[in-house]
Amino acid sequence: MLYSMKTSTIYRKSIKSVEGRSILKKGSANKKLGYRITAKKWRGSRLYSLTLTERETCPQSCHHWDDCYGNNMPFAHRFSTDGLMPKLTEEIATLCKKHPNGVVLRLHVLGDFYSLAYVLFWQLMLNRHDNLRVYGYTGREPDSRIGAAIASMNRRYPDRFVVRYSRSHDSANGMLYAAEESFTGSSFVCPEQTNKVKDCASCGLCWSAQKTVRFLSH
Repeated sequence: MLYSMKTSTIYRKSIKSVEGRSILKKGSANKKLGYRITAKKWRGSRLYSLTLTERETCPQSCHHWDDCYGNNMPFAHRFSTDGLMPKLTEEIATLCKKHPNGVVLRLHVLGDFYSLAYVLFWQLMLNRHDNLRVYGYTGREPDSRIGAAIASMNRRYPDRFVVRYSRSHDSANGMLYAAEESFTGSSFVCPEQTNKVKDCASCGLCWSAQKTVRFLSH
């Protein structure tokens, strides 16, 4: 049964508790992502991803609120935020010990940075684990409290935390963006979407290039 998309995913049964299961998934479980980083920046690291619940963790200002690509992902496991940070703390420590050459986390396949405390949680993790790297995208407005905290993280950890704002803007002055297909400014099209690279792990431009990345419509 499909549920209202007003405040959450339409696939309510896909929301999973964090208890008793691994919530950070190998990138190899997603052919788009890949697992072993072969791109120049962060080479040798291993890629994992985190999936939260769309809309519940996202700003309503997101321009894909109604047509989120999560609408086409009925089988994705979306993890509840209840107990999320303690569970992540455990798994990140385990993975960073297992992979001394580095762990890269893709935030978030679905969902977004849902609170200021959650952004600050990632600051704590980066301070605790010097072989941890984070990249992803956010629908938060850059001048919102959460968006400003993300910008601060980008500036503070430029080689280890790269989160792009989902807005059709030219990237400049340390602000990085991920744009719509129709964007005509200075940008590059996602090489994975155009089959120029095998996967994100072999590309790395989203966490290394200073230009706006342009994504083709899902």
